[in-house]
Formats: sequence, structure tokens, C-alpha cells
Amino acid sequence: MTIRLGDEAPDFTAETTEGTIQFHDYIGAGWCVLFSHPKDYTPVCTTELGRVAALKSEFDRRGTKVIGLSVDPLKDHEGWSKDIEETQGVALNFPLIADHDRKISELYDMIHPNADATFTVRSVFVIGPDKKVKLTLTYPASTGRNFDEILRVIDSLQLTATHQVATPVDWRTGQDVIIVPTISNDEARKKFPAGWNELKPYLRLVKQPK
Repeated sequence: MTIRLGDEAPDFTAETTEGTIQFHDYIGAGWCVLFSHPKDYTPVCTTELGRVAALKSEFDRRGTKVIGLSVDPLKDHEGWSKDIEETQGVALNFPLIADHDRKISELYDMIHPNADATFTVRSVFVIGPDKKVKLTLTYPASTGRNFDEILRVIDSLQLTATHQVATPVDWRTGQDVIIVPTISNDEARKKFPAGWNELKPYLRLVKQPK
């Protein structure tokens, strides 16, 4: 199954390190990041899970839950969690799905046979409160993800979901944003009364809305 932007994130029931969850219920009324790992007890995954645990307060501040997935059984997750705490200096503080039958991996197209016929690639899905997929990323098993970038993207997604703006290249919270071309100047004057910097008629920079 191919999941595209704007699709509803498929719902599922799963066993996790924090008990049984129904995915849409877990998401609730906020945002969610679902990310997969090729296998337990692997070095890159160990560093990634530790990093996400260290960033938990940043995800919480954005009203965003995180949940990981690996294709190993729950008992392996429990042992691996101890290694993560020992080597990364932070305990796992979010659920890790045990997808030993690969049902969720196949539902979300996380197994790419030409890369590896058995284990998941490093998939990332950012899902909005409407349960729609807002972002997908796919990394090879050998490359660790940049979770600072994922937080940056969530900031952009949340801002642009509530204001008629887009974020430019390398944008960070607090920097100028772009008024979307579908907004006329007359409409923009009402929405952004302090004005904007027009580089081109289609490129209007404005202070980030609060």
C-alpha cells in the first residue's frame, strides 16, 4: 500500500512497550510522528531512539506524540530498552511497537524489497489531528535520521495549517515567512496590516504570525 500526502493514516491495533494501543486513539486530537526501525539491537537505531527520548519535551511542547516501530517481538524491545538507557543516557519514554508479523510495516509500505526484503527502512510519517498524513520521509537503513529537522518540519506544518503562509528554504521558527500566492494584495493587507517585503509579486516576505 502506497501512502501519499493527504491520505488518512491507516488505523491499527498494536502491542507496544506501553501496552496495547489503537493508533487513531493514541493520536487523539494532536499531532503524531510514527517512525520505523530496521531491527532491535542495531547501532543506528539505538542512537535514534535515545535522541527521540531526549527530545520528548520538544515534541510535547508541539502537542506531538511519537511512536516507534520495529519488526521484533516485545520481549526483545524490553531488553533493548535497557541498552538504550545505558548507552544513550536516557530511558525510552514513548511506545515502541512490536511488529513481529510485519502487518503494520506492510500496511505502511515500510519494507522495500530492493533495499531489504525482511527489515523496514527508516520511514517517518507525520500525521495531523485530522489523521491525515502531512509528511513522509524514507531513509536507508544505514543512515540515521535528523530529528531536529523533523521538529523544524512540524513547526512549519503547524504554522502553515493555521495561517495562509509558506516557509522558505532553511526556515526556522521566528524567521520571515512567505504569503501564499493565492492571497491577493487586498486580502494580504487585511491579514498582515503591518505590511510585507515584496521581492517579486509572487514572493512576499512577512513576519511570522504569532
